[in-house]
Amino acid sequence: MRYEIRYPLIVLAGLVSAFLFIGCSNKAAQQAFQRPPAPVSVSTAVAQDVPTYLDAIGKTVAREVVSIQPQVSGRILKLYFTDGANVRKGDMLFTIDPAPFEAALRQAQANVQKDIALKKQAESNLASEIAKSNWGKVQVNRYKTLVEQGVVSREQYEELRATQNSLDANVGSARAAVNSAEESIKVDTAAVETAKLELSYCSIRSPIDGRAGQRLVDVGNIVHPGSSSASNAPGGGAPATENTLLVIERLDPIYADFTISQNRLSEVQTQMRANKLTTEVRLPDEPDSPVIGQLTFLNNAVEDATGTVGLRATIPNSAHRFWPGRFVNIRLVLNTIHQAVLVPSTAPQMSANGSFVYVVRQDSTAEQRPVTLGQRQGDLIVVESGVSPGERVVTVGQLGVTPNGKVHIQEKPPTAAASTEAK
Repeated sequence: MRYEIRYPLIVLAGLVSAFLFIGCSNKAAQQAFQRPPAPVSVSTAVAQDVPTYLDAIGKTVAREVVSIQPQVSGRILKLYFTDGANVRKGDMLFTIDPAPFEAALRQAQANVQKDIALKKQAESNLASEIAKSNWGKVQVNRYKTLVEQGVVSREQYEELRATQNSLDANVGSARAAVNSAEESIKVDTAAVETAKLELSYCSIRSPIDGRAGQRLVDVGNIVHPGSSSASNAPGGGAPATENTLLVIERLDPIYADFTISQNRLSEVQTQMRANKLTTEVRLPDEPDSPVIGQLTFLNNAVEDATGTVGLRATIPNSAHRFWPGRFVNIRLVLNTIHQAVLVPSTAPQMSANGSFVYVVRQDSTAEQRPVTLGQRQGDLIVVESGVSPGERVVTVGQLGVTPNGKVHIQEKPPTAAASTEAK
């Protein structure tokens, strides 16, 4: 009986020892396979004022486009510019042979002088006829008294009255001649002004400051005035026709035309009522050199086919960096967000639940935190919610990080091999 009682005790002691051995082995295995800290680079979230904006692709358009056309017919005698030259308002461009127009001017001036002489002669005749008429009136009145006194016969009186009527008619004719001479002077004076105007058209000058294009005529060509139904030049300038001698475009300032969706129109209109909106215009090959301009035009209708509305910015272009017809990147600045939280754009990651970042705690563990992102600001991006200023976020090495896992902050970004090993 004593032997049977001791056997269960021995079995129980063996089972307890086995369980203790297995527990110690599992703990040792867990310690042996613990994940090492992931090498990462971090950056501190900052708070600063940033703009909100709309990005669009637009095209630069010359502010003024002028098609130089002749206003009189004639032969081109001289050119005063080179193709592609910058010209100022009033600079000479072409000379049309002025000889026929100078002759017409001299003829018109001679006609005026002849009319003036005729007018003087008519005025002299008028004065003579008036004097005769006045003397005749005196004689008629004197003979009327003598007839009443019976000194002269009535037949003599009637003859004087008939003569007086003839003198009055002569006065009227002389006055009409004077009026005719005055009208001739007016007509011929107008002809002189027309001849002077046509002569001035022989000197073709630049009407604007701008850049000359390629000339379309050479010295010796005969040109004629005229018009055509050709389509308008870019920017709403003068149409280029077969009579065009040259096209001049004003490049400073220059327009940048672009469109926005009608869904953003109300927001733009609200900001326009509050203040003037600025634009940042960039060339595709110079993205780091924006030029600041002003929004100067909002179209009065939405395009039916595209659902967009046209806008126009005016930008300085003294260095002629922007060329008409070139595509540009346009950023329309709407307003400013004060003390927005910014992190590097490489920090946010995507998951099935949306965007998130890894925030490094004081104990060097990484917290996976969902975030709401705003607009990019260069190499940074706005975090509307989820991160506070001063918190450290992982910017490089996110693939090797596990939620709540340890991280090792490196001064330099980890290599691809290190990331793969950590993973």
